[in-house]
Amino acid sequence: MIRVLFLQACRIAPVAFLATGVFVAAPAWAQTAKKGPSVTAGDNGTMPKKDTVVETAPASAEDTPVKTEEDKPADGPSTGLSVLDRMGADLPALPAEKPFTGKIDEAFGAFQRGRYLTAMELALPRAQLGDPAAQTLVAEILDRGLGVKRNREQAMFWYEQSANGGDPTGMFKYAILLMERSRSKEDRAKADELMKKSADLGNASAQFNYGQVLVADSPGDKGLAAALPYYEKSAEQGIADAQYAVSQIYLNLKGLPEEKTKRAREWLLRAARAGYDTAQLDLGIWLVNGTGGERDYDAGFKWLKRAADGGNPVAQSKLAQLYIHALGTKPDPIQAAKWFVLARRAGLNDPLLEDFYLGLNDDQQKAAVDAANKYRSGS
Repeated sequence: MIRVLFLQACRIAPVAFLATGVFVAAPAWAQTAKKGPSVTAGDNGTMPKKDTVVETAPASAEDTPVKTEEDKPADGPSTGLSVLDRMGADLPALPAEKPFTGKIDEAFGAFQRGRYLTAMELALPRAQLGDPAAQTLVAEILDRGLGVKRNREQAMFWYEQSANGGDPTGMFKYAILLMERSRSKEDRAKADELMKKSADLGNASAQFNYGQVLVADSPGDKGLAAALPYYEKSAEQGIADAQYAVSQIYLNLKGLPEEKTKRAREWLLRAARAGYDTAQLDLGIWLVNGTGGERDYDAGFKWLKRAADGGNPVAQSKLAQLYIHALGTKPDPIQAAKWFVLARRAGLNDPLLEDFYLGLNDDQQKAAVDAANKYRSGS
């Protein structure tokens, strides 16, 4: 069972801005040589889709905080000249590529190229001989039905072998399946144990999810304090959910060193840049309210607009308020009403915005509805 937590922090705002923070647990794995269940081949699969659990993402350049205007979202990649181009200087030569001296995993290489049947043919013999990494790969192919018929039971068998063989990814995956498919106390305890082992071995997804386990088992400040080291490790490895969690704990947990509390907005910015819409929503609100740093209405408007464009109904409702109060943008009753209509259609109704909308004349209401329809249709 994937655990979901809710943290709510009150904020002082000129337009009564409130936001609820949400933690979502998204949510390579042998003792003796085992043949395992037979594998049934099927049609060739497609490229892997994103898992429903939180997975490790490589850190990007955007994970490094920017010193100037760091709270403002980029408008897109620059198409202008670089500093070196303007100076008329040649670009520096790239450093020499270091030769790879490790062992090439042909099975995993085939998997990365979408050649799933080839990956299975190469990995299965190794898995049967007790290779934990190969067992995880076989389990992943079976679990997602990539090139073979999907079989969760077989996948669970191979994840268990991999976990027993000490592979951190296998431990994490097997723990997730135990949480999802079993309600017994024994399996729950086993899942928590495996999640902790995987987290302690450095698996970023397991670190975040084990933090969730600690918070769920000990609600309140005690659980947050215990989970924080795991969230921090996961955040450093680029997990946006963990970055968001760190930002909320840094802001709200009492007794933390000042150097941590000062970095709350930095971590929220990282999560927002990673595309986490709840982080984008909260960052916009923090900037408007001056939470965790100075007020910046322009940047706050842009982040709320980004979250609203992504379909977040709370951000759409807050954006309507910014248009009404001219915070970070010019006053525009039609745009305010448009975003109110979109949020209401998504199931979120604000009585104050409802009163504002009903106070518009018929032509303004029609223009707002037309604008909302065009926005939804993409025209």
